[in-house]
Amino acid sequence: FFSPSPAMSSEHGLPEEFQEPPVLVSIICMIQLAVWTFLGHMNEFLIMIGVLRSYAPKESSKMKDFPPLYRDFESFYTRNLYMRIRDCWNRPISSVAGAHVTLKERVSYDGNHTYQFTGEHNEYINMGSYNYLGFAETEGSCSDSSVKTIAQYGIACCSSRAELGTQKIHVELENLVAEFVGKPAALTFGMGFATNSTNIPILVGKDCLLISDELNHTSLILGSRLSGARIEVFKHNNMAQLESILRRAVVQGQPRTHRPYKKIMICVEGIYSMEGSMVNLPEVIRLKKKYKAYLYLDEAHSIGATGKTGRGVTEHFGVDVADVDIMMGTFTKSFGAAGGYVAASKEIISEMRARSHGNIYAHAMSPPVCAQIIESMRIIMGKTGTTEGQDRIKKLSENTQFFRDELKKMGFIIYGNPASPVVPMLIFAPGKICPTSRELKKRGVAGVVVGYPATTVLGSRTRFCLSASHTRDDLIMALEAIDEVGDLMGLKFNRRQVPKYTLPARDKKDD
Repeated sequence: FFSPSPAMSSEHGLPEEFQEPPVLVSIICMIQLAVWTFLGHMNEFLIMIGVLRSYAPKESSKMKDFPPLYRDFESFYTRNLYMRIRDCWNRPISSVAGAHVTLKERVSYDGNHTYQFTGEHNEYINMGSYNYLGFAETEGSCSDSSVKTIAQYGIACCSSRAELGTQKIHVELENLVAEFVGKPAALTFGMGFATNSTNIPILVGKDCLLISDELNHTSLILGSRLSGARIEVFKHNNMAQLESILRRAVVQGQPRTHRPYKKIMICVEGIYSMEGSMVNLPEVIRLKKKYKAYLYLDEAHSIGATGKTGRGVTEHFGVDVADVDIMMGTFTKSFGAAGGYVAASKEIISEMRARSHGNIYAHAMSPPVCAQIIESMRIIMGKTGTTEGQDRIKKLSENTQFFRDELKKMGFIIYGNPASPVVPMLIFAPGKICPTSRELKKRGVAGVVVGYPATTVLGSRTRFCLSASHTRDDLIMALEAIDEVGDLMGLKFNRRQVPKYTLPARDKKDD
């Protein structure tokens, strides 16, 4: 009853580990949440009778006949729980989000409703940014290329791609992306979220079936809902359930009418950013072929970061890219830029150019951003005549393996795939989210903490993101801080911890 549950073995044949929280921790978490809820209602009551002041937005009495903008039940968590610990998120920075980041210090005198800057700027080890290959830099060939592009194209195109916004640099970028991922054609967009939400409705619609992994990103969920297709959700990487849904869809067809679906599309991610888990791509492709479905693969976190040459999970698993019908990815993680792409057959891309709202109505990608992506992608592909790209990929892989292994040895519960640069460290208790974040910050580490409703009630965690720009000493300093906080907060739940663990020594020259 008082000991941790044994590690859950991977149900899908991948080298991933997901441990459940100790039973005692689970009980404490539920009691904690119940107490928070009770205190929240007491706080609401004291505000109602005028004892306490509320800073939350309210409806005007003149608008009582209109539909409410703020629903009390939906905003209860925000008002009474999130607001008290809001300083752990959205911290303003005054530097590039590289291996180190400079934060603008701030203070609140009204319960985190408003902030005032103190004028201090402090540097921290950045363990929270998606800067996988370290291209978030203010100097180097990528930034030089972006600056030169401004002189030729300006800052913005001031039009959509379907009208006057398409420049030569956009065509160059799309040709390079298609070559990089191994597809006949590609289409780029200025926003990664919109790449999913505006293009999935082009691929499926009424009388179609979209099968989605339960951990898919919000952009995929929104695009699925906007499509009008019937949506079926399967448990994460549960291939037996996925096959059951496919078999039923093929045999029974649509509900009530039992007519065959016009199209069945499976939607998965390469790396799931909240879990650090990787899709079981070989099995998904096997089922896709068996039941003649289409496959939509979101590689936002895997392109550039996984695979021997950075080609993503298709290269990691050694599968043929031709077996993936639609490949989507973003430029915000491994390429240090912004936007996203869709790569597929020429016919599919041509249809998207004509119908996608992201191409017809949205602003064209900024030319300097295009230049950043082109140069970073050329470096990864080795087109610059150097091994810099391969060196960065290798360094990221080494950093990921080292950091994951050290956290496990300390006794923390770590989720995900060993090859994933996203490293979730489980906190479990919602009440430890805020002190964990603040204590890490005191020790010079800037990280990301996540809790309900972004996770389950018992799934609170801090999520570390590794980068090729991190030195070994950076990681050891971060690990020293995490080790101290883990002991202070009681976060070491892994029953496989190594007795009397000692961290590797830092290089004293860098102290």
